[in-house]
Amino acid sequence: MFQNENTLGRLRAAGKEEDFHSNYEQAVKQAKADFGKTYPMLIGGKEVFSKDGTFDDVSPSDSSVVLARFQKGTRQDAKNAIIAARNAFERWSQSPYQQRVRMYRNAADILSVDKFRIAAEMSFENGKNRFEAIADVDEAIDFLRYYAEQLELNSGFETQLGKMLPNEHTRSILKPYGVWSVIAPFNFPLAIAAGMSAGASIVGNTIVLKPASDTPLMSYALCKVMERASLPAGVFNFVTGSGATVGSELIENPDVDGVVFTGSWDVGSKSLAEFEKAMPRPFIAEMGGKNATIVSEKADLDKAVAGVMRGAFGYGGQKCSACSRVYVQERVKDEFVKKLVQKTSQLKVGDPTQRETFLGPVINASAFKNYQKYVEEAKSGGKIAFGGKILKNSGNGFFVEPTIVTDLPKDHKLVKTELFVPILTVESFADIRDAIARVNDVDYGLTSGIFSNDSSEIKAFFDKVKAGVLYANRIGGSTTGAAVGAQSFVGWKRSGSSGKGTGGPYYLQQFLREQSQTSYD
Repeated sequence: MFQNENTLGRLRAAGKEEDFHSNYEQAVKQAKADFGKTYPMLIGGKEVFSKDGTFDDVSPSDSSVVLARFQKGTRQDAKNAIIAARNAFERWSQSPYQQRVRMYRNAADILSVDKFRIAAEMSFENGKNRFEAIADVDEAIDFLRYYAEQLELNSGFETQLGKMLPNEHTRSILKPYGVWSVIAPFNFPLAIAAGMSAGASIVGNTIVLKPASDTPLMSYALCKVMERASLPAGVFNFVTGSGATVGSELIENPDVDGVVFTGSWDVGSKSLAEFEKAMPRPFIAEMGGKNATIVSEKADLDKAVAGVMRGAFGYGGQKCSACSRVYVQERVKDEFVKKLVQKTSQLKVGDPTQRETFLGPVINASAFKNYQKYVEEAKSGGKIAFGGKILKNSGNGFFVEPTIVTDLPKDHKLVKTELFVPILTVESFADIRDAIARVNDVDYGLTSGIFSNDSSEIKAFFDKVKAGVLYANRIGGSTTGAAVGAQSFVGWKRSGSSGKGTGGPYYLQQFLREQSQTSYD
């Protein structure tokens, strides 16, 4: 039976939490020793270097530190990767599913052994603290194991059907499409890359993986793990480069049979429209959120404050599931805000490799500028209850304060737009119907949470909120933290294209199409 990796939880339960810290800190030293290396693309099992040279993969904690150099892939590089995937498809798709299951479980085991090294590299590359980084690696491991189990439980998705005639024998088989483009984000650079790649390939498709340019090292690490797990050449291909070149080729090339994408609505919606011009083809997209939490006057306010703070400011709000809005019932709003400000003021912002750090940097200069712009907009439309400053003593790092904004108009831009920085808006509501209506009054529908000890309020929330992932009284993160095999992660409205969630029982079928096969005696 599938079990979540849950590294920190298991070590804590065994009384070995210090092992967690010592292993991570040793891995940090190892990661520093590897700074500055140059990495290839991986196409058809071969290392490939671009004629256009390389780009620097820098740390958001200190942008003067070059972690690695990656290839500026060209359109031709992307075309070659698609050709390599096509050449590998027939053999891979016809391999016994049991063989693929063994390989992916093997990959999970390899990744589990390497988890601290990769987590340390992640802290440098995208600014996650040690707890968030190891959780990201754990989630990648979980995806590999869970999808292996799902393929096994469904017997490779082959089913015997009924008969209309006595001498008739029919089976339904779900078959892979062919070559998939996998376009991964920076915020969960291993977990989401692994989940999308494994979902597509374990059922028999071949893939071309393009990472976000801010986090190519994590996707490279994933590909090397899959190589060590004995996947055949051409099944997993890795290309780096800009969205205008490599990214465009992976969307526009007619030999791509499907796309799985995680990123913004703007990029995802345009890519989907472009991809479907030629013919209907599957495009599985998760495209962000504007997630809200309701805090009832019947809630435990201390739990609500803890859950909202973690949901809003974990990884600097750079999660599609981050709590971006909170609606608090009028009678308890002032007390809630006071408690939230007090708890937020205690958060440590700084070097993500340090044990006491909660909030590392935002990902890059663009996010840094966006934060400053949104703070100015918040000041002109509402009130800054806490935060709003950049940390000027942080050298070349993109460090900002977690920020709480109150008293914005209901239709203010910051209340409606996905921000992807650590800014939380807080507003009051009169009754639960009003709160639910305001939760639903955005274009997105990814996650949402409620804190209440009234079962009727929770039922109304579950019945009426239009989002794919709902939580009641979740102290670990009011809108965040979906676990593979425990909470499917699925977006409604602008948040997703398929209505089927990652880490859930319906995800793999999206990478397959049905064929009915009938024979007669």
